[in-house]
Amino acid sequence: MYKLTVIEGMTTASISTLEDAGVRNVDDLLAVCATRKGRSELAAKTGFPEKQILTWANYADLTRIKGVGGEYAELLKASGVDTVPELATRNAEHLLHKLQETNATKEHVHKMPTQAQVADWIHQAATLPRTLSY
Repeated sequence: MYKLTVIEGMTTASISTLEDAGVRNVDDLLAVCATRKGRSELAAKTGFPEKQILTWANYADLTRIKGVGGEYAELLKASGVDTVPELATRNAEHLLHKLQETNATKEHVHKMPTQAQVADWIHQAATLPRTLSY
């Protein structure tokens, strides 16, 4: 279970507002944001746009992949992979190349994943139960 601080763009003020709405960690965020209705209700409670809440939920969803914490989720997102279903469709060799290109432009991580790690992430993404409905 990750703290909300692992989510890119999550400020102290955002975290405080989410905590006031009962969202204290990534698992809480995923539970509340699992459906469009839940995201809409959270938007009404917090004043955050639904699009922002969905972005945070997608980021949180990526952290369910074993080995993908905040930094790797940020790198994946910067490389064009912002959802678990999107990750499930990728080719490990091509994705690793894209991750390397992205990290060379702006360093997101100090240690790049191996192709075997990326292949494992893709496999996990393909087999994990879906938590978010769109």
